[in-house]
Amino acid sequence: MTALICGVGGQDGAYLAALLLAKDYGVWGTSRDAQISEFRNLAALDLSQRVTLCSMAPNDFRSVLNVLARCKPEEVYFLAGQSSVGLSFEQPVETLESITVGTLNMLEAIRFVSTAIKLYHASSSECFGDEGMVAANESTSFAPRSPYAVAKASAHWMIANYREAYGLFACSCILFNHESPLRPARFVTRKTVDAAVRIAKGSKEKLTLGRLDIARDWGWAPDYVDAMGRMLQLAQPQDYVIATGITTKLQDFVSAAFSHVGLRWQDHVVPDSKLYRPSDISWSQGDPDRPRKELGWQASVTMPALVARLVDAAQ
Repeated sequence: MTALICGVGGQDGAYLAALLLAKDYGVWGTSRDAQISEFRNLAALDLSQRVTLCSMAPNDFRSVLNVLARCKPEEVYFLAGQSSVGLSFEQPVETLESITVGTLNMLEAIRFVSTAIKLYHASSSECFGDEGMVAANESTSFAPRSPYAVAKASAHWMIANYREAYGLFACSCILFNHESPLRPARFVTRKTVDAAVRIAKGSKEKLTLGRLDIARDWGWAPDYVDAMGRMLQLAQPQDYVIATGITTKLQDFVSAAFSHVGLRWQDHVVPDSKLYRPSDISWSQGDPDRPRKELGWQASVTMPALVARLVDAAQ
């Protein structure tokens, strides 16, 4: 089997490459410019020489078509695109183009090259918006509250449309927040963990954070890529919510991180309203019942064990 991972340099792309290589797949991976990309996450997992790397611009149809024709995959995992909710408010056009147009280009390219290709699309829990402290499932309506969420919601419905209109094996995985040591430093989880470790080692800095009352369903990234692989082994394409089913306030995440290194978070964290987003989600939780029943999947790592793993990896 040959798999193409679009966005292989990211957290999920690297873990997914490791999973598929362990199953004896031939793995191709893309970034916008593979010749200058460092692929640090692949290097961290010792995979740099085991993945065939190539350049692909998701918003350029010819580029997408050329890559599909070169690698001839049976499975495509579309993880590419701008991945930061906060950054999407500053770069809304790039966010929509890389996610929405990129997904459309991949769908159209598969129609040109081979409709037998199975396509996985990484959707997002951000599409749900504020759920009112109710766990979201596959039937929950979308109410996106950021350019990132709008782009993901549009891509999600294009996947559903092409599946229905053209009979493609195309599915979306609605991923709730998932973390690992490979998460970029701009994300609040990594920012918090790194600061706690530095302060425990003697740094006099203060950690500035925005809203501490937001609550998220945080999971372990390697668990979530396992669900991705399982979805493409089904006889028929289905969409799934992938989550732990457990929600934690950011303040409790921060507290757990600092406690793990023997510190009180209140002594080192400074709230800053300048870091608030123009609009945000107060509460986010997923219902993992359907993937448990139909995929045999459930999260193996939840809070606070997740925080302990992240802090231990950063020390």
